[in-house]
Amino acid sequence: MAYSGDVTPGGPPAVRELDRLTITKVSVGPMDNNAYLLRCRSTGEQLLIDAANEAPRLLELIGDDGLRTVVTTHQHMDHWVGLAEVVARTGARALVHADDAAGLPIETQTLTDGDIVSVGDCALEVIHLKGHTPGSVALLYRDPEGIPHLFTGDSLFPGGVGNTDQDPERFAALIDDVEHKLFDRLPDETWFYPGHGRDSTLGAQRPQLPEWRARGW
Repeated sequence: MAYSGDVTPGGPPAVRELDRLTITKVSVGPMDNNAYLLRCRSTGEQLLIDAANEAPRLLELIGDDGLRTVVTTHQHMDHWVGLAEVVARTGARALVHADDAAGLPIETQTLTDGDIVSVGDCALEVIHLKGHTPGSVALLYRDPEGIPHLFTGDSLFPGGVGNTDQDPERFAALIDDVEHKLFDRLPDETWFYPGHGRDSTLGAQRPQLPEWRARGW
């Protein structure tokens, strides 16, 4: 079955097989958060993006092959409810941007803009997107045999950037980072995977950038 990225709380995961990486997307409740399990196809090493909730379900998804790393995209609680249990059960290292580390329930290692996080033989670039929270990050996988894949947390969705609580300074910071660090750097075919809801491509969203900036959210 072709990957669509459409998942619902309690429903089956959506699986996307790339040449070197398998991406498994699942929605967990009660806030319909997306969690993404990445698996290196040559080594079997696994990385989880956002242990958002339903730790037993995430642990079942991880399976017997273990988990090397959990990356939390930002400090908001709905993205880390399952973190402590997942880390305790798997021994995975927990990573978050330094500016959001104080908001998490366990001790973590910290990330900065431009860091590389490995999952087996695959490399993920850390992109700091300030605004939704001080330390929000996206993770970029540049597939050597295909299109770029971008995991955006709550900083970019189909239809707009993440919530900045009607704060003009935070919105300006986020729209600037999203435009310059994502849209200006990456091609239209870049597929992005947000923290909630459906996926999209940068090309599908690019024409809306002026509208987002003008409306202020």
